[in-house]
Amino acid sequence: MDLARTNRIAQWVFDTRSILGRFHLWLEDVEERWHGERPEDGLSFVGGQLERAFVVGTAVTALGTRLFGRYGEGKGLDKAGINRVKKDADAMSAYALSEALWYLTRALPENHAVMISLGEGLMPKVGETPEMGSNPLLGFGRVYARPQVARFLDDRVHRLINDAGYEWDEFEADVRNAGITIWGAAVDTLENTSRFAKGAETGPMTVLHLYDQPLRIARPYEGYMGTLTLPEAVVEQAAERSVLIDYLTPRRLVLEAIRATYPDVAPDRVHVWTLGGPSRETRIGSLWAAWRELGVHVVEDGWTVPDTGLPAFTDSGTYAPTYRVGPFTDGEGNRHLLLCDGYAASAEAMQAASLDPVLGTRTSLCLFSSRFKVPWDRERLIMRLDPDDPGMASSLAEILGREPSEEEVATYRAILANAREAGLPVGRRTFTVDELFPQKRWRTLALAGYMLPDPYSGQPGVEQVRPGVYRVTSRAATRAGMVDVTLTFRLMEPFDQMRLVFSPLLDRFYAGQDFRTRPVKISDSGRIRNELQTLASEALEYLPDGRIRVDLSRVDDAVLPPDKKALIDEVLRWYKRHHPIWFRWLELGD
Repeated sequence: MDLARTNRIAQWVFDTRSILGRFHLWLEDVEERWHGERPEDGLSFVGGQLERAFVVGTAVTALGTRLFGRYGEGKGLDKAGINRVKKDADAMSAYALSEALWYLTRALPENHAVMISLGEGLMPKVGETPEMGSNPLLGFGRVYARPQVARFLDDRVHRLINDAGYEWDEFEADVRNAGITIWGAAVDTLENTSRFAKGAETGPMTVLHLYDQPLRIARPYEGYMGTLTLPEAVVEQAAERSVLIDYLTPRRLVLEAIRATYPDVAPDRVHVWTLGGPSRETRIGSLWAAWRELGVHVVEDGWTVPDTGLPAFTDSGTYAPTYRVGPFTDGEGNRHLLLCDGYAASAEAMQAASLDPVLGTRTSLCLFSSRFKVPWDRERLIMRLDPDDPGMASSLAEILGREPSEEEVATYRAILANAREAGLPVGRRTFTVDELFPQKRWRTLALAGYMLPDPYSGQPGVEQVRPGVYRVTSRAATRAGMVDVTLTFRLMEPFDQMRLVFSPLLDRFYAGQDFRTRPVKISDSGRIRNELQTLASEALEYLPDGRIRVDLSRVDDAVLPPDKKALIDEVLRWYKRHHPIWFRWLELGD
């Protein structure tokens, strides 16, 4: 082994030892592949040590989820069976990343914190029924910091959620006066969960975007956003001709801007990546038709992605294709262009849009609701309505072209109120990612850990080198540059024992481990609190004095089976009875 490689591994081990120790992993090798020159002043605002820790955190999450998250076990099952596998996979990934964040943030500066601003999984997605419930996730307000800072922020976050008179400006002022710096985050611990559960060969990954400030979001929120991502040169060229390019611009004008920027790119060599499938046709079918009428290629499942040679998929995964936006040349020397259009869930939309300064792209966003029964050009008008307007029902009827039911009106009122209370730019025609930050100037560290091969970057998934040894690739990208890091991990315990290392404590009890005879640690209190926030957020009510009331009856049986809810309730009561000091935060009903 050469000296440079030895020193590189030693540095990575030293900087990430807390995560490696937590997950019982030995780091055997590290390979770094830079896109362009390595920046002299460092890659990101977090500093080299924490940067390496975040990279390892996403890689470890990808590894643990791929090995122990029931990959492919949903194939051939009915909807309920697939949903159960998806919940377990999301729980594994959310738990692993949460643990990694807890351990790595011990090295944060004393007055710093990482706070989750957007998390993927608050609600069922298209094709799922409401009773399927939300997925396990790292959601709004989860704080990772030293104890004193975490307690201060937890109190303010709970006020944000529960106190209607305590708004974002007051929260921001309290944080500033306390001298605390918050790094916000948008998280999707398992992108492409359905593909993972069904055993697809490509796509699933962990995505974590870290920002040098929190997003201006004041309540838990997840919805959908229309997204149009183009090369920056296209938008600038159109502006020179006094043409505004945003999400609502007719696609004919968008194509004219593309042709003016890249005259040698014919319409049939313009490729539009967009979500597809029958479930999306009502919402964005007219967008597909608009592009096709212009002679543009709308990417279909199986289309070979340039350079990687892997087939694209359009059933999910709106984040990764963003890395391919821009011109490329085929084997015959012809120039092509790929862009992204359509919509995405809010966390994915935010993550992709914040790649703009990294990739030289421009993304226009437009608020959508969580309903899929209205075309995009009408739905964007619905999202500009005032939920408190007594005449909202008639305005809604005018937009829909029919009389809505009372249930529909109530549903849309709730959606609009949620978006407004969260601080989203409701009432706006379109907006950019800048408007979600308190300061218009912001920096990001974009991280992705690949569980399976990614068609758009060509990164491999988790690869077994030999029994007990695995290679995992993570990408870190900022305005300063981009690096792909491949880490070789050796499991330090037998495979079945490693499953317990990566499993939430409550899941271990559900699998048969006896909580009554297992040695109890004071850390069990924090672990169980963390797991409840991740696995069953609907069951939790935050009380003013820092206590949490847990009512598992609020969680649908499709999310937590009755026997699992009964077991968790029994575990919580046992801990509360036998260790009341450590679990003084816990409140349970009779």
